Amino acid sequence: MGYIIKIILSYLLGSISGSLIAGKIKGVDIRKMGSGNAGGTNAFRTQGAGFALGVILIDIAKGLIATVYVALITIPFISDSGTANTDILMILCGIAAVVGHVYPIYFGFKGGKGGGAAIGVLLAIAPKILLIAIIIWIINLILTGYVGLGTMIAAVSIPAMNLFLPVSNSYFAYFAFPLAAFIIYTHRSNIKRMLDGSENRFEKAMILKRIKKT
Repeated sequence: MGYIIKIILSYLLGSISGSLIAGKIKGVDIRKMGSGNAGGTNAFRTQGAGFALGVILIDIAKGLIATVYVALITIPFISDSGTANTDILMILCGIAAVVGHVYPIYFGFKGGKGGGAAIGVLLAIAPKILLIAIIIWIINLILTGYVGLGTMIAAVSIPAMNLFLPVSNSYFAYFAFPLAAFIIYTHRSNIKRMLDGSENRFEKAMILKRIKKT
């Protein structure tokens, strides 16, 4: 019972959408702007860097809190003694937060693409792998300008890196592979736009291309 309650709490926490909460304060709904996604990238494109930073920090925080704190809290009148496994609880709560981020119950199950919450989970469980994944994402962004592509490549690199960088959480591999597949799934619209040539590029990040032009 304790497992189920913690997973539900993590999902509800993940359902707190940074962009939609910030949007309500500002009086905008970014789901009706740009790509229609409630994630950090669309927040940046439609509302600017300050708005997007707040969104990303909220999304990272909920993944981190679900993994580190919700998984370890003691629920009154419910005992997990003899059955609790911290490693698997952290993974399950992290997964629930990511799912909540993508399918938030408070906002008609229409949220972001899971990247922000996933960063929070990785920050809690595999910070070294997260750091390398971020570097991979930055390199891709500089070379291609595609934010979504960078996110997918970084996600796919995570289970691959786990083969060489063991993580103390013994269940991490069971999270890394489904996470990569889920991130690709949530970015299926980006894939379609890249194939038909209509995907937006972050031109300012393409430093090498800008240097060649000068």
